[in-house]
Amino acid sequence: MRKPRVLLLSEGFGTGHTQAAHALAHGIKKVSPHVHSRVIELGKFLNPTVAPLIFSAYRKTLSVQPKLVSLLYRTQYNKSLNGLTKLALHRIFYTQTAQVVSQLKPDIVICTHPFPNAVISRLKRQGLNIPLYTLITDYDVHGTWINPEVNKYLVSTPQVKALLEIRGVPSSQIQITGIPVHPDFWESGDKVQLREEMGLQNMPTALLMGGGWGLSFDEEHMKTLASWADRVQLIFCLGSNQKMIDKMKEIPCFQHPNIRILGYTKEVSKLMDVSDVLITKPGGMTCTEAMAKGLPMLFIPPLPGQEEENCEYFVQAGYGEIIHSKDVITNRFRELSENQPNQGSLPKKNKRYIKGHSPAYDPTCCAQAVHDLLFPATTEVTTTSLERFSASIATRPLSGTRLPL
Repeated sequence: MRKPRVLLLSEGFGTGHTQAAHALAHGIKKVSPHVHSRVIELGKFLNPTVAPLIFSAYRKTLSVQPKLVSLLYRTQYNKSLNGLTKLALHRIFYTQTAQVVSQLKPDIVICTHPFPNAVISRLKRQGLNIPLYTLITDYDVHGTWINPEVNKYLVSTPQVKALLEIRGVPSSQIQITGIPVHPDFWESGDKVQLREEMGLQNMPTALLMGGGWGLSFDEEHMKTLASWADRVQLIFCLGSNQKMIDKMKEIPCFQHPNIRILGYTKEVSKLMDVSDVLITKPGGMTCTEAMAKGLPMLFIPPLPGQEEENCEYFVQAGYGEIIHSKDVITNRFRELSENQPNQGSLPKKNKRYIKGHSPAYDPTCCAQAVHDLLFPATTEVTTTSLERFSASIATRPLSGTRLPL
């Protein structure tokens, strides 16, 4: 009997969309070891030369012209992608998507970015008979996520569900699952033991992260952080921002035994376990991982758009506060150093930073929800339906070899 197959489609605008897809794939494997999952950044896969240029241009625009990005986000906030835009996306950038689906023969498709979501929706209108689930990877919902062909939306909070309902999505097509995190974040490790293993001091510790593109923080705040190094251990995770890594390593105040400067790392789960506070951009994935670990947060002022909405959710829910001034850092670090927290095992949830009105986050929920959706779906999607769809698309083979799932 053929094992069930899940195809997760994302895009490389930022790192959170693809990170959520991989997290869900690992979660599905843990919940259902017999299910095969495949994650593809669709634009990069189909256009490996052009896509990185587009993503680089987006990143530069976000850095240089954040107000422009904010304007575009707000003016299009309640609008779905229109038919002409979807056609252009398909013809220019996603021409061979149908061949990808035909070769991989998934039982369900899950999209973690609006673009592949729109493209698969268009294929469904043309006869593709595969359930489409849309995983919204933020704590807000932009209009571009919404397509009538989506079978079910997997969302982070009741607030996001309500926003979808306002836009006309039936309640029966929305499921609150939380944003998925890698199974490494489902449990917490022993703080003291992990500090020893990682060569860290057993003292109050702050973890500083900026997402996959690196930390974005002004010089005054950085100096304030460094001034606490005798009393608070600092771990900087700067992602792919190699320029900042090199610069910080040359600045005398960061050449301190209690300061660790890291680039890209796969040890984020352990780094959260050894830490007492996280300082970060309010990206949906990083904040959800910290929430799963029960780690309180301080937020770097957000970029316009999704980050603003994410930040508002986490602040109102009591998971953290915005760094409006260096006094916020000073007050939190003083609290850490004077009220030495228990340096033993980190509890699974830090209830102090979670208000009663916020629903408890279950990091296993999204993977379990997909498991529950998958098996009824596999009885509905037959090989025959896939063969009919395959026959309706262009017969030219996809460039390269056959794609194993």
